[in-house]
Amino acid sequence: VVEVHPLFGEYDLIVKIDASDFSELGKIVIEKIRTIEGVIDTKTLTGIKL
Repeated sequence: VVEVHPLFGEYDLIVKIDASDFSELGKIVIEKIRTIEGVIDTKTLTGIKL
């Protein structure tokens, strides 16, 4: 996890994760983030460097 920012509205947080590939990203989300008490749902969006 590189950054965490609180939000107003539909979502509570935006979390920036630096992962080497989609497999690593999925593992972090499933094994680390979704196992945190109170996390009900996640939405994963990927970005690109321009």
